[in-house]
Amino acid sequence: MLNDLEVPQQRLLSVFFSILSYSLASSVQCKLQGTLRPPAFSADGDYIIGGVFSMHLYMHTVKHNYTALPEPLKCLRFSRAMIFAIEEINNSPELLPGITLGYQIYDSCASVPGTIKVAFQLTNGLDVVFHPSDNCSQSGMVLAIIGDSGSTLSISISRLVGPFNIPQVSYYSTCECLSDKQQYPSFFRTIPSDRFQADALAKLVKHFGWTWIGAVRSDSDYGNNGMASFLDAARKEGICVEYSESFYRAHPRSRVRRVADVIRRSTAVVIVAFLATGEMKLLLEELEKEPSPPRQWIGSETWVTDPQMLRFSFCAGAIGFGIQQSVIPGLREFLLDLPPSKVAASTLLTEFWEDSFNCAASDKSVCDGSEDLQKLQSPYTDTSQLRVTNMVYKAVYALAHAIHSAVCQETNFTTQCEKLTKLESKQILTHLKKVNFSQNGYDVSFDANGDPVATYELVNWQKSETGNLEMVTVGHYDASLPVGQEFRLSSNITWMEGRTRVPVSVCSDSCLPGTRKVLQKGKPSCCYDCLPCPEGEISNQTDSNDCFPCPSEFWPNSERNTCLLKPVEFLSYNDILGIILAAFSVGGACLAIITAAVFFSHRASPIVRANNSELSFLLLFSLTLCFLCSLTFIGAPSDWSCMLRHTAFGITFVLCISCVLGKTIVVLMAFKATLPGSNVMKWFGPPQQRMTVVSFTFIQVLICTIWLVLSPPFPMKNLNTYKEKIILECALGSAIGFWAVLGYIGLLAAFCFILAVLARKLPDNFNEAKLITFSMLIFCAVWITFIPAYVSSPGKLTVAVEIFAMLASSFGLILCIFAPKCFIILFQPEKNTKKNLMNKNES
Repeated sequence: MLNDLEVPQQRLLSVFFSILSYSLASSVQCKLQGTLRPPAFSADGDYIIGGVFSMHLYMHTVKHNYTALPEPLKCLRFSRAMIFAIEEINNSPELLPGITLGYQIYDSCASVPGTIKVAFQLTNGLDVVFHPSDNCSQSGMVLAIIGDSGSTLSISISRLVGPFNIPQVSYYSTCECLSDKQQYPSFFRTIPSDRFQADALAKLVKHFGWTWIGAVRSDSDYGNNGMASFLDAARKEGICVEYSESFYRAHPRSRVRRVADVIRRSTAVVIVAFLATGEMKLLLEELEKEPSPPRQWIGSETWVTDPQMLRFSFCAGAIGFGIQQSVIPGLREFLLDLPPSKVAASTLLTEFWEDSFNCAASDKSVCDGSEDLQKLQSPYTDTSQLRVTNMVYKAVYALAHAIHSAVCQETNFTTQCEKLTKLESKQILTHLKKVNFSQNGYDVSFDANGDPVATYELVNWQKSETGNLEMVTVGHYDASLPVGQEFRLSSNITWMEGRTRVPVSVCSDSCLPGTRKVLQKGKPSCCYDCLPCPEGEISNQTDSNDCFPCPSEFWPNSERNTCLLKPVEFLSYNDILGIILAAFSVGGACLAIITAAVFFSHRASPIVRANNSELSFLLLFSLTLCFLCSLTFIGAPSDWSCMLRHTAFGITFVLCISCVLGKTIVVLMAFKATLPGSNVMKWFGPPQQRMTVVSFTFIQVLICTIWLVLSPPFPMKNLNTYKEKIILECALGSAIGFWAVLGYIGLLAAFCFILAVLARKLPDNFNEAKLITFSMLIFCAVWITFIPAYVSSPGKLTVAVEIFAMLASSFGLILCIFAPKCFIILFQPEKNTKKNLMNKNES
């Protein structure tokens, strides 16, 4: 068949399988003897265009016994729009002037067998003479084919005519698979691919925050491929699907009921239905029997723009993308121009007339031609929603422009067309790829895949004032616009049950800032629990997958949704603890000064002279410094204060202990001096005492100097003790230096304590060694307990413990050594005599 055309072997194999499948389905050969099925509409012309339309959505099923031709398939739909466009072109002085286009329009009855049969008749022509040889004439073959509506039907045609380079332009086949030029090289369409609609639907669902949806599709090329594209786009948008069900109108009714039950039991409020009108009608009829909870329907363009579907009132609020509405001037008048003679001449028009007006020759009500088509309310006469019709209209004009480019030339501002030019389908295919024109304000062009620019209207089913559902355009989608700008709303949307607020359809509520998502085991990614962020971490976005830690100097607020600067803490003069310690420090210094004043005013009294007044005054001076140096530990640490506080503490306390040690040695030496023949006091007189104090103090000065030179203390932000705040403290710089200073003080204190213990039982009535023993006992006890308290105290309490130890030991010294003397001086002056001091203890 058609062996005069060059067909690659691979494509011939495709044709073979198409022929085989058709033969099994309809038992029809290339040209059968007898009567072939005539076209529904036809007209002669210089060039013939074929049309395939599903004029009816059913077909009569018959048993084939292969002894006679199958019964003709009876079907009707958008064919009249094609005839209108061809007649408009034939009357145009600009497009194909002087050339007449003809047409052969067939009804496929929305069935694959019918479609294949029509495709064979269009490719082979309608010659009534049967050619038994292999050489079939090409004279009756159409140049191009418009159709069909369903994707499966168009696939059947394309697999048959594609290998012969016969252009096919579909007006309603949206399957993305048809964009594959390897499989369908001659396929074009004026309706956008489902790939664009799937992307648009996914963006629509994402736009309204729906992350938990149900999905229903037709079990066909249209539904399966369209839903696959949508699910892929939905996954990229982070949308989860609770269920994905499919069925076909030919399936048992139990299959439809099962899908309806899934919808009723589901938790997803939003349902994306990628269904053909036939399947959607069956599903809604099933749901109408036992209504499901309110559902927000998202529809594909096939059913969401079908006026006949508006009778399902429980679907109010449905939204979906549809082909743009259009206006075709003169079409309505053409459709209504059906005089009785024209109706009688066409079997399909007669059938339409009888069905529309419920009259037939066999009925009591006979059609007599008086019926008024103007008053008829039917999809045929309703031109208010010209969507698919415009796709047919554009398809005809696309082919006309391709033929025009092949046979016409522009010369001297005039168009000349050669009607005698012999055209082949391959030429039309080449020029069809390049067409780019505008008709009635609608641009027509094809990309490399044979697809047009994708533009949609967002259609919403809203109730009118009369209570009836109507389709309202509420937005637009243009795939040619930049990313993020394709989708725009132009008016308010009415949702399910007439609501004005966007319904919520999520598996889990959004996780607020301060929490993170944890997926529920065994469930999709949209099902999760919201857990608070761990300590020290925040999330500042809704539905955050992870929490992240704050910077080192920051800490989360109570909601854990932002990082706040950590408060800086140190022992300050504004703290109650700081005020108390400062008060004791100043009070101690004042007490030491007052004591010194009392001693100075009674410096000639025996009790003052007997206790080495020079060392006593030096001791009181050092105690004053000990009390005051604790003030350097209060306030914000700085470089100078950190170095000063530890060195001042170390030096003043060594000076203090050196004085006490000197007094202890003096007591022992004084007792030794009372023994016969002893001259020990000359070896430990005032110069030696001063030298002892200076020497012991100098050693501490040397230790502090080395410490400051090698690794001095410095201010540091302690971020480890407390997570929620910063402790500003003085780092030791060198721990060895600090413990060397403290150890030296402890060594002197221990030595002094031992000497005082040795001198505590001397027979004087006033034995100062006893007082020194008790004071050093307190001093050593304080500083021994200081070590574990200092190590274990956190934050600013470390400083408070150190100040407390300094104050406690200082108060211990001043109270134990000087309080008894001051008491005698001030309150018992009768005991402040040399005689009383020199008396031996009688006990």
